[in-house]
Amino acid sequence: MEITELTPAERRVWDAFPRGVPVDFRTGVAAEDDPDTGAGWGPERTVRGEVLRALLIGGRREDGEVAALRVTGARISGSLNVRYATAEYAVLLAGCHFEQAPNLYGAQLRQLNLSDSVLPGLTAATLRIDGVLRLTGCRVSGSVRLGGARITQALFFDRARIGVNADGSTADNGEAVLQLNHVIAGDDLWMPGLVVHGESRLDGAAVNGQILLNDAELRNPGATALQAETLTVGSDVHAMRIRVEGRTNVRGSRIPGQLNFAHARLSNPGGVAVRASSCTVGELWLREAAPIEGEVNLRRAQIDLLHADPAIWPREVRVDGLTYTVLLPHLPAEQRLPLLEREEEGYVPYAYEQLTAAYRRIGDDDAARTVLLARQRAHRATLPGYARAWGHLQDVTVGYGFRPVRAGAWLLSLLLIGALAFGLHRPAPLKAGEAPPFNAFFYTLDLLLPIIDFGQERAFNPQGWYQWLSYLLIAAGWLLATTIAAGITRSVSRQ
Repeated sequence: MEITELTPAERRVWDAFPRGVPVDFRTGVAAEDDPDTGAGWGPERTVRGEVLRALLIGGRREDGEVAALRVTGARISGSLNVRYATAEYAVLLAGCHFEQAPNLYGAQLRQLNLSDSVLPGLTAATLRIDGVLRLTGCRVSGSVRLGGARITQALFFDRARIGVNADGSTADNGEAVLQLNHVIAGDDLWMPGLVVHGESRLDGAAVNGQILLNDAELRNPGATALQAETLTVGSDVHAMRIRVEGRTNVRGSRIPGQLNFAHARLSNPGGVAVRASSCTVGELWLREAAPIEGEVNLRRAQIDLLHADPAIWPREVRVDGLTYTVLLPHLPAEQRLPLLEREEEGYVPYAYEQLTAAYRRIGDDDAARTVLLARQRAHRATLPGYARAWGHLQDVTVGYGFRPVRAGAWLLSLLLIGALAFGLHRPAPLKAGEAPPFNAFFYTLDLLLPIIDFGQERAFNPQGWYQWLSYLLIAAGWLLATTIAAGITRSVSRQ
């Protein structure tokens, strides 16, 4: 391109480039400088995309100066296409209005800053940035494609609005609007306050630092809002106060620090709201989050610390294979057990074992026994009729061995009944003159305890309904002794 073809606005940019001098087309009036109104900016602040391309690919340089493209408040007309180009320059196009989506596919730049600009889209898959990529405050009505990009330092999307028209309505894209799948970031991925209407995709992305999604809004009702399978993060994912309408899918992700959804609102009514199966997470925080609307899938996930109030869980959950070490806040077992009863597959023994182990780690053995008792009751519902009847008997008598005090109460009650009955109506001796002195208390103990023999049972013979009472006490004693032995054996084996 010949220099004589440049407009006065383009001449300013062309002459400033070799020395990296900023060119600012703003007027200082906020309403006039808003990039949303950039389509009406005149030639005095319009720069053709092909001029910028010529500078980046073959712009002149001056000795002793660092060339850079630094433009603010311009309307970029036509196409800025640097596909596969290598430009060893920093590029700042802030507060600009782009008529067409820039094409940076496969390009290599030192830095790229499009902060506060308005774009119909951005094509930058496999982009290479040696420094920082900033899209802070950008408003993009179409899709941002950065799949496979390599960013040496941080990637900034804070306060960006993607898939959203200027009036706030959702753009009709029909596809994922934020594509960061397989992106590699050498530092952090900053997205606080990000607004995306459509699918945000981070499958296979690798961020060496942390991801910040605080106060973000991801909307894709009835479909996937956040698709981040096999995401790898160096430290934390902070998503406090995030609002997600649609499915959140982080299956198979690796987050050694926190996955923090404190005060979040996760919603996908009628579908899966959160899928975090097979994840490895240091700490999953759902503190003071709103009740989740939709199904939650935590199958085979491994979590060191899980902070979640029981009230946040939906009616349908999948926790088979979920492993956790610490469960917060510390609550009675009765408040935690309803979650296990909501498992879609029904009775899952492993879920009860995990909850039991969590209580034992903090020394709450009573809560651990409560969980194991609930496990036996849940298991009982899967057994045939005769086994369920035997289970009910063990439950009522000794609580499957986890409530041994019940056995004492039953024994004491039967002992008092028998002693009172036989004390009021002494049975006749089998052999007159040979029987020991009758003692109603020890006679009843002889009937109840099948192993102990005080010589009373063999010496006396009750008649009438007292004989039936003796049979009942003998049968009850055998059943009670058997259930106590079975329950204690089960309890000891759990220890």
